Amino acid sequence: MKVRTRVAPSPTGDPHVGTAYVALVNYAFAKRHGGDFLLRVEDTDRARSTPESERAILQSLQWLGIEWDEGPDKGGPHGPYRQSERAAIYREHVDRLLADGHAFRCFCTSARLDDLRVAQRAAGQPSRYDGLCRGLSAEEVARRTAAGEPFVVRLVVPSEGICVVRDARRGPIEIAWSDVDMQVLMKSDGLPTYHLANVVDDHLMEITHVIRGEEWVSSAPKHLLLYSYFGWTPPEIAHLPLLRNPDKSKLSKRKNPTSILFYERMGYLPEALLNFLALLAAGAVDGEELFTLADFVEHFSLDRISLGGPVFDVPKLDWLNGRYLRERLEGDAFARRVGAWGFTPERIARIAGLAQPRIERLSDIGNLLAFFFAGRLTYDPALLAAGKIEAPTVRKALAVMQRELDTLRAWESAGIDALFRRVAGALDIKVRDLTRPFYVAVTGSPTSVPLYDAMEILGRDIVRERLRHALEMLGLPSKREQEEWKNVGSASTEIPA
Repeated sequence: MKVRTRVAPSPTGDPHVGTAYVALVNYAFAKRHGGDFLLRVEDTDRARSTPESERAILQSLQWLGIEWDEGPDKGGPHGPYRQSERAAIYREHVDRLLADGHAFRCFCTSARLDDLRVAQRAAGQPSRYDGLCRGLSAEEVARRTAAGEPFVVRLVVPSEGICVVRDARRGPIEIAWSDVDMQVLMKSDGLPTYHLANVVDDHLMEITHVIRGEEWVSSAPKHLLLYSYFGWTPPEIAHLPLLRNPDKSKLSKRKNPTSILFYERMGYLPEALLNFLALLAAGAVDGEELFTLADFVEHFSLDRISLGGPVFDVPKLDWLNGRYLRERLEGDAFARRVGAWGFTPERIARIAGLAQPRIERLSDIGNLLAFFFAGRLTYDPALLAAGKIEAPTVRKALAVMQRELDTLRAWESAGIDALFRRVAGALDIKVRDLTRPFYVAVTGSPTSVPLYDAMEILGRDIVRERLRHALEMLGLPSKREQEEWKNVGSASTEIPA
């Protein structure tokens, strides 16, 4: 049997280092055993999935040096490799589950499900579906379906007994069926949820080993149940420990930069970042912390995966990247890397165009444009609140804008402009007063080249980190403040004329 593994990212945001971590392990396992590594795009979340995000994910993984044998950009014998293009396949399998009595139509409204969750929380019970529609007669289901009443399709789950998940790294994991919810398999729009699509695709694409993050352990019984209902042999399963912040919390962009694009734009070498992820996954190779992807593959096995939560330690990445810069790049190679990182003709042309109306000598460019080539900026925190907005409001504006910038589907100056207007209206602040602290946070100075154009060129990931740094200096918002501000400046807020 030929080993086949996969990575299946959702194109709903920036390419995450966690995706690269999982992809690297799957790639190494497949190649160590002479097998194939696939990339599948799980884009059934139509509201959040974008072609731009898919493109960024694929390009980031390729930048790191992770290549796949089959995928949406390369094709292959098991396509299509985008779930949005496989809807007919999922409907066929849902119909099979319904016919065999392994799934049922659920007509419960969102309001009823919300009331159910509230009642369960009040009673100290876990939130889960109560099985109301499972008891409907065939005649009732047919009548309501024929009447056009919307429904979802849910999985039939045993009410008693234990599911044993045989994890290739952790050993057997026992989960009571009473703790497993009657999962929605197909939404009312006819598209599958992750759980159904994941199982059907892994089987049809002949995946032999599913190696994924430990957050999916609780979902494994649902997947194994589907394999059983379809009469299929499940793949081997292994769950990787989650990447952690230094405080041991789950790695998140609120505490650490998580976008691969951030590390690329900050000037980390792809081979250094990949080496760092390999260290997090399986430690040093023959006692050496500096090694190639080929070395990692040659020595890789699941037994080398540590089950402790690996800490994404940026200072360690800095140290490793420094070694690559000093030890692995000769003079000409180093110069080429510098040019490719920040001095391509296209980027220089965009940046120079912003500077031209604001200089008297070419030597003025250094101070004016230095922030484009910097990492974390150094400035007096008092500058953030030196304008017409007091510090508490600046904190609120930074927090709201940091959140809302992530909602922009396209990272363009026009959209950033509209968002600033919306947030200024929500906070009852003039736009020019609102932008002043953002000039400081983004460029390090209260005055600079046009802010929105600068933000577009810097990229979402660098801007997000600079706003987070500014918030750290003023004081990160508490959970209560986050809750109070969660709707401030949201898309439902009118943009002032």
